[in-house]
Amino acid sequence: QVQLVESGGGLVQPGGSLRLSCLASGTFFSRNVMGWYRQTPGRQRELVATIISGGSTNYADSVKGRFTISRDNAKNTVYLQMNSLKPEDTAVYYCKAYSGGVDYWGKGTLVTVSS
Repeated sequence: QVQLVESGGGLVQPGGSLRLSCLASGTFFSRNVMGWYRQTPGRQRELVATIISGGSTNYADSVKGRFTISRDNAKNTVYLQMNSLKPEDTAVYYCKAYSGGVDYWGKGTLVTVSS
């Protein structure tokens, strides 16, 4: 079982930056995938970025060049550095872990980009 707790969301002006954190606890397989997803009302949850245990990353086209996903395996934490934020980045951001064939989700953290 894996538990995920996100933090770091909040209100930021367009062009600003935020860093989200996801602290994972529980039993992880050595090979796993961590990711960030986001969702706005009335829309499906969408991929933002993923990072595998070996460090390879993948990004949605809409965030490439602006967002950076990273992980600190010693701290069981995944980060999402978000720069040059736009109003359309406003969403609830969820952390996801894939381990042992099972998806685990956090409860989400709200990011609001507005002036």
